[in-house]
Amino acid sequence: MIRASLAAIALIAISAPAAAQFSGPSTSSRAQPSTVKQVATARPGSYVILTGNIVEHQRGDYFTFRDATGSIRVEIEDDVFARRPVAPQTNVRITGEIERGVAGRYIEVDKLEILP
Repeated sequence: MIRASLAAIALIAISAPAAAQFSGPSTSSRAQPSTVKQVATARPGSYVILTGNIVEHQRGDYFTFRDATGSIRVEIEDDVFARRPVAPQTNVRITGEIERGVAGRYIEVDKLEILP
């Protein structure tokens, strides 16, 4: 019994580092759609990573995000901006979740990166 338990633990310990070092695509990747056009047909609750520009402030925490395929409303709270200046010509990458509200689809942004 003890030998079987030790063997199982050793097998788990040996296989865990191999999976952690894999750098290819994953079927369980949280971020799926990568363009505004793809967001239009993706399920609410899906996670996205989009690259483009924040081109307009709508109201409160809501802004217009635009990439080469279109534009969408995004919700970005002050702590996500982290006091970094962002202008319409600033290239950014946003990570967030597709939500559906009264005014339609939008992205609730969890992470904002300023790109060079």
